[in-house]
Amino acid sequence: MAFEKILIVGFGTMTGAMVDGWLAAGSSTSRFEVYHPSKAEVDHGLAVHNEWPSGHFEAVLLGVKPHMIDDIAGGVEPIAGPDTVILSVLAGVELASLERRFPRSGGVVRFMPNLASALGKSPNALISKGLNEQGRANVTALAEQIGSAEWLEDEGQFDLATALAGSGPGFVYRFIDALAAGAAELGLPADHAGRLAVAMVEGAAALAAASPHTPHDLARRVASPGGMTQKGLDVLDDAGALNALVTDCLRAARDRGQEMAQEARKPR
Repeated sequence: MAFEKILIVGFGTMTGAMVDGWLAAGSSTSRFEVYHPSKAEVDHGLAVHNEWPSGHFEAVLLGVKPHMIDDIAGGVEPIAGPDTVILSVLAGVELASLERRFPRSGGVVRFMPNLASALGKSPNALISKGLNEQGRANVTALAEQIGSAEWLEDEGQFDLATALAGSGPGFVYRFIDALAAGAAELGLPADHAGRLAVAMVEGAAALAAASPHTPHDLARRVASPGGMTQKGLDVLDDAGALNALVTDCLRAARDRGQEMAQEARKPR
């Protein structure tokens, strides 16, 4: 098994979802230990340390808020020797920032999942520095236990990948909510509208994932000329309004990631 012992630093919504997924994929609870200065217990009864542990860990998963990187660096660094890989889900914290804080580690990895990790459905964006071939294989296997592994080579693209794959579910949820709200505004009972919107998106996403056709082509295939679907698509496509709105949405999220990276570059 890749990374038989993993220390999780900070146990919140994201790292909790990742653990849910790893356990569902067959990992034992003994694979994971948690450092948290104040929590006495976490989900699944994982071992919790309120002081920095002294044992050996093959990987350390950083799951604190990005601005807290320096608060935990001093405790992690003694643990992060040459046989330990640093995995960071901290948005905006670049490889160079990680490498500067953990110079002895066996490699640093930016690992960006989303909450679908709990279902084994997360698209995981990955990029690393100082990782050997076996280390990369171990990280790939870990990512694939909770979804997919999408390795990037250009870190300049990572904030955009994070905006798409990491922040993207929030944008999709807003679109689902808008579909339901629109149907309710036009007269469908709100509870029916909500259930239909969620079920429709679940089925459409599953079909898009299984189909040999692109989402663009699928939209064309379900729309008959002059029919109901085409009339709705005409509104979304008018003057490229939807594409422009989504591009602006992704740009704003990406740019915030770049601002966070700039903040993390500053030593404290």
